[in-house]
Amino acid sequence: MLYWFLKRVLLGPILRLLFTLQVEGVEHIPADGAAILASNHLSFSDSFFLPAAIDRRVTFLAKSDYFTGRGLKGRLTAAFFRAVGQVPVDRTGGRASDAALESGLRILRRGELLGIYPEGTRSPDGNLYRGRTGVARLALEGKVAVLPVAMIDTDKAQPTGQRLPRLIRVGVRIGEPLDFSRYEGMEGDRFVLRSITDEIMYELMLLSGQDYVDIYASAAKKRLAAARGKSKERPEVRSVPPAVDAPASTPAATPPPATPPPATPPSATPSAATPPPAGPVAGAGSPPDEAAPMPKAS
Repeated sequence: MLYWFLKRVLLGPILRLLFTLQVEGVEHIPADGAAILASNHLSFSDSFFLPAAIDRRVTFLAKSDYFTGRGLKGRLTAAFFRAVGQVPVDRTGGRASDAALESGLRILRRGELLGIYPEGTRSPDGNLYRGRTGVARLALEGKVAVLPVAMIDTDKAQPTGQRLPRLIRVGVRIGEPLDFSRYEGMEGDRFVLRSITDEIMYELMLLSGQDYVDIYASAAKKRLAAARGKSKERPEVRSVPPAVDAPASTPAATPPPATPPPATPPSATPSAATPPPAGPVAGAGSPPDEAAPMPKAS
């Protein structure tokens, strides 16, 4: 009861009016019977815009954290998500994955529309990431068609971490149903499940215009978080002014040559010439002194 009040009286009209919600391909939604709406996931508000875009009720598989909050805020949040058609699932893997699958199958067996995000979590950067194969198992075991749904610009209306959305135009594009009945009975084949999931993600890529990255969104989030952590740990690099070249040392001035002693004036009375010594002049033929070695530059 509260779901229809929110959809038709309170939230639905407000979302359509304030955000100028544009919907394409609504004719592909079946008038009755079960089907899976497989959507890209850009924003927390995706689970509000998609139900507002179509007439039928949509039930989503939502992470259990929304239903386990403590205090008044936690209880109100859990009550709200139950009111808008969210079903809590544990996404830790293993037996939890089987429980989530069974929850989805119960919804499909009641002939309802099941909303699911194959990426498993919101895109951290606006790209489209590799899909989880749970959507393929649901399609085969539930024997239902899959309708690809592209949310447009919801991440700009409400980026991750922003509480209040911005009033901009957002869109919902619904593609033609994908029939995988040719794989009936092969839900245990992991290669078949991967092939079906990749086909769904390919259609989502075409509808949304997003760039596709072939890794899981959860792995991309971890990489981005690690990169942010490294950037915070990196020490601050201070700019160092360029070193100023020291002026070249001025070479020591060469002392002027010693002034030769003045010549001895000749005596008034010339003396007899002294004959040269018979032997060689001392030092005449001696090699010049070797220059002292220059010290090596350190």
